Amino acid sequence: MRVGIATDHGGFELKQRLMERLRAAGHDVRDFGATSMTPTDDYPDFAEPLARAVAAGEVERGVAVCGSGVGICVAANKVRGVRACLIHDEFSARQGVEDDAMNVICFGGRVMDEPTCWKLTQIFLAAKFSGAERHERRLAKVKRLEEER
Repeated sequence: MRVGIATDHGGFELKQRLMERLRAAGHDVRDFGATSMTPTDDYPDFAEPLARAVAAGEVERGVAVCGSGVGICVAANKVRGVRACLIHDEFSARQGVEDDAMNVICFGGRVMDEPTCWKLTQIFLAAKFSGAERHERRLAKVKRLEEER
């Protein structure tokens, strides 16, 4: 799978380790930065190109990390067509894709450990949108909300 990954300084180390694991698992990984540990960088600068690549289909899914996971999630969701979620558990990692077509998973590099994030990433990448009528109907309503912006 083509996977994009992005972080600011708050998740730099976690991003590096997840990127290594993704590549070792055979994924085609595109790094949207940060490319170095820079304590003064800003998460929107990395969330935006990742989110735009997901929305354009340049990558199939995205992994976004900042200190808490909240800021980068908020920024990614500002791009039309992106459904980014801050995930802490296995059920949500799977259900977010199956029911809500989540396409970007977000983590907090300062609040989550790498083994948990890796497990959740694997679940997220393996999950498929169900296409059930009720989920399609709900996504159409979400898309209408995006169009109002």
